[in-house]
Amino acid sequence: MRKAWWRPGFAPGSAPASGVEEAAEAASALVGEAVLALARADDALFRHRVDGLAAPPEPSGRRSLDADGWRRVIDQVLLTRLREGVSAAWDRGWQPADVVRFTGRRRGARHQRLVVDAIASEMRSYSAATVDDQWREQLAALGAEVWWDGDDRYLESWRDREEISRADVIACAVELVQLLGGLPLLARIGPRPGTVRDASAPPPEPAREVDQRMLGKVRALLAKAESTEFPEEAEALSARAQELMARHSIDHALLAAESGFASEPCGRRVAVDNPYDAPKAVLLTVVAEANRCRAVWHRELGFSTVLGFPADLAAVEMLFTSLLVQATSAMVHAGPRRDARGKSRTRSFRHAFLNAYAARVGERLREAAGEARDRAAAEGAGGKDLLPVLAARDLAVDQAVGALFPNLSRGRAGSVSNYEGWVAGRAAADLASLNGRSEVTEAFRGR
Repeated sequence: MRKAWWRPGFAPGSAPASGVEEAAEAASALVGEAVLALARADDALFRHRVDGLAAPPEPSGRRSLDADGWRRVIDQVLLTRLREGVSAAWDRGWQPADVVRFTGRRRGARHQRLVVDAIASEMRSYSAATVDDQWREQLAALGAEVWWDGDDRYLESWRDREEISRADVIACAVELVQLLGGLPLLARIGPRPGTVRDASAPPPEPAREVDQRMLGKVRALLAKAESTEFPEEAEALSARAQELMARHSIDHALLAAESGFASEPCGRRVAVDNPYDAPKAVLLTVVAEANRCRAVWHRELGFSTVLGFPADLAAVEMLFTSLLVQATSAMVHAGPRRDARGKSRTRSFRHAFLNAYAARVGERLREAAGEARDRAAAEGAGGKDLLPVLAARDLAVDQAVGALFPNLSRGRAGSVSNYEGWVAGRAAADLASLNGRSEVTEAFRGR
């Protein structure tokens, strides 16, 4: 447990150490009681403890601290508890984006903003050399930066930003402490911050700059596919994007096999949100399998863990996101549905639509993946036998899944009760065809 929470916030002589320590102990006790009240769903006790934390100091006890000193102690104690909660989340296998997404799912946008700041504060504890690249990307995407002047004034500065009362600030912080303290254990899919990389380990695959150029092209193609009003154009753009990803994956696998660079499966967590989370999870699963990855759905947490090699994971995430946008657009365009008695059938229609869409996309992706593999093998890509290389990668991914999820069981998608939605979903999936690759293959090779 950190012991330095009180030192930076108080100038020498502003209050005797014993007074600060006494106030901190009282504040910590109140926070602990408020967290326990939340866990027991005792709203009255929770509000009472929050009011106690928000109120000025009592005349007896804490005599060496005025109202401002007491407030600064409270802010420091709460931020410390939040940082400890974030650190515990790292120990349980969570990553920054997971924590922020789950916080929003369970508590809302205000708590999300608070946990981003708590993450930024905690990350100051780690040397930059001990923070994984994937974590850096997530932190940058979240905007996790320390913007406040001092930890003992953080919550007051945050209150000004949010334009809420002092009691509401404290309630929000305590609720977040309670949420972080109850996070379940997750399979670890990357090194925890503070982990020093083994200097004797082989260097990672040297393809990051090439990856980013290719991913930029794919993102641009998929963005156009999502925005066009013409299905044929969306189909052609998606096909080009898929060809870039498929060919890049094969070339990347051959490069790694020939160069002797370290090449191991890793993982990403991809959001799978309501409504219709089950068919969305199925869509992610078929996209992952077609791209030589595996997806494990954590329904209660709102995301799937996808395991595979880095280039394949990037392809899965982008393709899934784009296909989901296209499916949702087609589903909404199909409009609401009612039965003969006027009762709404929209939900069952859309559930069936997305299930059918996922099933049909899975069929087409498997066909496309097989064609890409056969073409590369026939061309003698890289002068090396392709099939054993890909088989070895498939085995490595399966072994990674088995190691991280030893008790994994296969589930089934929910039943479909709307035939019209099923037919419409398959038709929409046909419009999202991923065939037709020859011109893009030449463009890729000519980069």
